[in-house]
Amino acid sequence: LAQHSIPSCFGAVEPTAVFVPLKEALSAEHWEAVTTELFGPFQVITTYSDAELPLVLEACERMEAHLTAAVVSNDARFVDHVLANTVNGTTYAGIRARTTGAPQNHWFGPAGDPRGAGIGTPEAIRLVWSCHREIIRDIGPAADAADLVQS
Repeated sequence: LAQHSIPSCFGAVEPTAVFVPLKEALSAEHWEAVTTELFGPFQVITTYSDAELPLVLEACERMEAHLTAAVVSNDARFVDHVLANTVNGTTYAGIRARTTGAPQNHWFGPAGDPRGAGIGTPEAIRLVWSCHREIIRDIGPAADAADLVQS
C-alpha cells in the first residue's frame, strides 16, 4: 500500500477481492485457503445458480467456526430456506443484511458480551460451548434515494 501514514509496525494491506468459482472453493485443494480467516480488507467472492444453492449450503455447513453470516435477499422464502439449513451464530437476513453486529451490540456469546465475564461459573461454561443463535432481520424495501446511515 503506497502513500499512507500507517506506522510500519501495524502494516498496511491493499484492499483485495478475489473471485473463486464455487466448485473450486469446495474442492479439497482450495477449501482451507478460501476459508482461512484474515484480519484485513480481503474478501473471497463467488457466484452460484439456483441449482447450486445446495453447494452454498454445504459450504456453510463445512465452515469451521459458524460465527457470523448474512443472507442478503428480499425473497422471504429463500431467506427462510437458507436460515433453516444453516447453523451460523449471529446471522443477518434481509436486503441490507449487515455482517457486523458491533454497532448494534448483538449477541456474540461470551467473547462479545459483558455478561460472559463470569469465568468458571456454570453459566459461563455452558455459554462458551453452546451460544444461542441470533437472527437479525432487515425486511422491507429501501427507497432508491434512502440515506442509509451506519447505526
